[in-house]
Amino acid sequence: MGIMTRFKDIMAANVNALLDRCEDPEKMIDQYLRNLEQDFAKVKAETASIMAEEKSAKRKLDECDAEIAKMTEYAKKAVAAGNDDEAKQFLAKKAELTQKQSVLAQNYELARGNSEKMRQMHDKLSSDIASLKSRRDMLKAKARVAETQKKMNTLGSGLESAGSNMAAFDRMEEKVNKMFDEADAMDELNARPEENDVDALAKKYDTGAQSAAVDDELAALKAEMGL
Repeated sequence: MGIMTRFKDIMAANVNALLDRCEDPEKMIDQYLRNLEQDFAKVKAETASIMAEEKSAKRKLDECDAEIAKMTEYAKKAVAAGNDDEAKQFLAKKAELTQKQSVLAQNYELARGNSEKMRQMHDKLSSDIASLKSRRDMLKAKARVAETQKKMNTLGSGLESAGSNMAAFDRMEEKVNKMFDEADAMDELNARPEENDVDALAKKYDTGAQSAAVDDELAALKAEMGL
């Protein structure tokens, strides 16, 4: 059957192996799920159709078996009534039905086999889809965790950079403070030391004494010269 040939690879599909080969697992799982669900819809419809064929074949076989049993009973009643000719007619009909029964039995076995295969395919595909959905949810959750970890790693790098910048700023501040201290020290070295107030006051009086001595000497010189 075409449907069996078309979907026979689904029965042997290894979902886990397909996922392991995905370059972008999250997107590939979504796409693969969509493909599987499309196939599943076709398989489901075909399975229902083949199961209906099986039921139809079984019903026809059961009807034929019932007719054969009925002809047998009629033949017995005809014999019991002493009507051999009528019994022969019933037995002839039974033989005709028995040949038909053989064909119907073959048709039923074929329909039953196809129905069983389709049900197996249907169940496996349903299981694969459920497994994929579960793995998809786990994968997406893991991807979100990985993305969060990536952001935190980036943030951690930024904090390390900020710490490095702060350390550099501290070094520059220390350097500026050192330069300021050196300049202040140089100002102190260049500045003339202020004299002690008492020493300055003593010089004032020392100057006055020197002036008085000069005046006395000038007066003595004038007296000597008669001026």
